[in-house]
Amino acid sequence: MQASIQVPADPALQYLLRIGDTCLILGQRLGEWCGHAPVLEEDIALTNMALDLIGQARGVLTLAGQRCNPVLDEDQLAFLRDERDYRNPTLAELPRGDFAFTVLRNAMLSTWLKLLWERLRESSDADLAGIAGKALKEARYHQQHAADWVLRLGDGTEESRRRIEAALAQLWPYAAELFDADAVDDAAEAAGLGPAGVDLREPWLAEMAEILGEVHLPMPQQGSFRSSGKRGVHSEHMGYILTEMQYLQRTYPGGAW
Repeated sequence: MQASIQVPADPALQYLLRIGDTCLILGQRLGEWCGHAPVLEEDIALTNMALDLIGQARGVLTLAGQRCNPVLDEDQLAFLRDERDYRNPTLAELPRGDFAFTVLRNAMLSTWLKLLWERLRESSDADLAGIAGKALKEARYHQQHAADWVLRLGDGTEESRRRIEAALAQLWPYAAELFDADAVDDAAEAAGLGPAGVDLREPWLAEMAEILGEVHLPMPQQGSFRSSGKRGVHSEHMGYILTEMQYLQRTYPGGAW
């Protein structure tokens, strides 16, 4: 069994892991729809979006690995960390849920990623800025795709409306974590690496209000609950997704096709 790698606590590295891990874990969740989507077109669309996100994760994790000593590659960072060393927000790791749950989560996270990539095009790290330029185009499509489905479900049948309302109630409490500021954000902002999460909160709320307003869904009030995946304290679901992701790499170290 392959041993876990150790990841430095460098703030810039942790900032990059938050981005890369969000794309990696959300991509894994979307990949679970392959062969299970309600229509063939969505089966293909969700799988392609998963591949987009995995591509974004590869770029950012490669960059993050270059900040480690010794240098780590994208596969080591993706598959050989312990659960507490992953930095994705809890929202990304929640189980797949039904189709309404998936498209609303996509709307929430793709809106956040779109706003983040827009800002990262001006990063002091030229490589990160380059990744952001390509990823932004993909995030815009992901957001539009999700928003279109929120509209279709919200204005569809009584059952589809009920499901999108239920998804909103389930998902909204986890959104606050996206914007909680801490020392990692402060260091990234000071160095020009990228924005603090709190800086994205108001534009995110404005865009989500527009998406939800199309179907007359009021934004829920934010409560006191805070998830903590960005700090490595995950939900009970994270262990299960990592078991699936890491099985081959852990069981057959260095295996190649």
